[in-house]
Amino acid sequence: MKENKMGVMPVGKLLITMSLPMMASMLVQALYNIVDSVFVSRVSENALTAVSLAFPIQTLIVAFANGVGVGMNALLSRALGEKRPDEANKVARHGVILMAASYVLFLLFGMFLTRPFMATQVTADTDPEILEYGVQYLSIACIFSFGIFGQILSERLFQSTGRTVYSMVTQATGAVINIILDPIMIFGLLGFPRMEAAGAAVATVIGQITAAILGAALNYFCNREIKLEIKRLFEIDMGVIKHMLLIGIPTTVMQAIGSVMSYVMNRILMAFSSTAAAVFGAYFKVQSFVCMPVFGLNAGMVPIIAYNYGARSRDRIDRCVKQSILIAELITAIGFAVFQLMPDKLLGFFDASEYMLQIGVPALRIISIHFLMCGACIVIGSVFQALGNGMYSAIVSFLRQIVVLLPVAYIFSKVFGLSAVWWCFPIAESVSLTVSLILLRRIYKNLVNKL
Repeated sequence: MKENKMGVMPVGKLLITMSLPMMASMLVQALYNIVDSVFVSRVSENALTAVSLAFPIQTLIVAFANGVGVGMNALLSRALGEKRPDEANKVARHGVILMAASYVLFLLFGMFLTRPFMATQVTADTDPEILEYGVQYLSIACIFSFGIFGQILSERLFQSTGRTVYSMVTQATGAVINIILDPIMIFGLLGFPRMEAAGAAVATVIGQITAAILGAALNYFCNREIKLEIKRLFEIDMGVIKHMLLIGIPTTVMQAIGSVMSYVMNRILMAFSSTAAAVFGAYFKVQSFVCMPVFGLNAGMVPIIAYNYGARSRDRIDRCVKQSILIAELITAIGFAVFQLMPDKLLGFFDASEYMLQIGVPALRIISIHFLMCGACIVIGSVFQALGNGMYSAIVSFLRQIVVLLPVAYIFSKVFGLSAVWWCFPIAESVSLTVSLILLRRIYKNLVNKL
């Protein structure tokens, strides 16, 4: 049998080969994330604020999809590394089942709970326009979220077998479609009705659904190592589901914690002004240009580590981890420099008012200090997941965002005011890096060094 490239190709070359397509697709993903908000900001600052307030639920959707994807990815890559194709196919089928179950949850949320959720952040009395924009945008994003679940499923299947270039194709296709449709749907061009914030959501879900359909087709025709036998989808093995969830739930929890953080931060900032929440939303869109390439790097790194763990190749795991951290830190250092040198230009993408610039320029400079540490933290968290210890990632994320970041933000908001709130990010990241390094040393001692 031909040896899989994840077990024989030089680690540095393999990491670049696996990661570059995903990093490129993640940059495209970041582009269409920001384009959404850029066009919406041209409607009004209230529309931008509404999209920012809806962001925690969108993060939660991705958290569920990525949790299933990470669990499936780790088990799939390990099964392939151990030369067990039937087990790999079984894992893939159960990934489809869990993705479908997750979608049903957000379908119900979109149908019945979007208005109550938005009403916890804004009221019809004080901000009626923000409330209505938010309900319209979020309802569409949730009800049609089967597109993002299908898209992430197909991408994870490609990553598990080292075919990350197909992931890049599906992501780029969805992103380009979204970018093209955004102005058409938002402003009512080419004979379409003007939909404003709802138009941004429509453009997004059309892009996601297209990417999901393309991903399914490419998996069927090009990903020969995995065969999804539809007729066997209901042959459920609770052992596989349990194992997948044990690996994937920490990822869901970790990203769901980010959703909680965004929600609480929005409430803290809305106490000052809706503009402060708009600044926070703009930051999250722009910072994706820094973090998304690191996530793309991780997408290439995780199957390499999982495969070589199955093949019991300690040296290859060690080299992959070190080189990934080095690349991630280089990326985030560049991001730090950009945020320090041109925060006004970054906010200018969102048609920032003088007041938004007054708040946002110092905010972006302070927040971006955490970039100097977050590259290593993101990579180490994915190392935990690749080695089947995703709970460590969840622990670090909970500590960073719930135990440290939110209490610091709340206390600083009460004691020092809005200008000090942003320091919660570098403070929390420094704690996260310290704990991550301690846990990495522990997992090496107990697991990797024994291979």
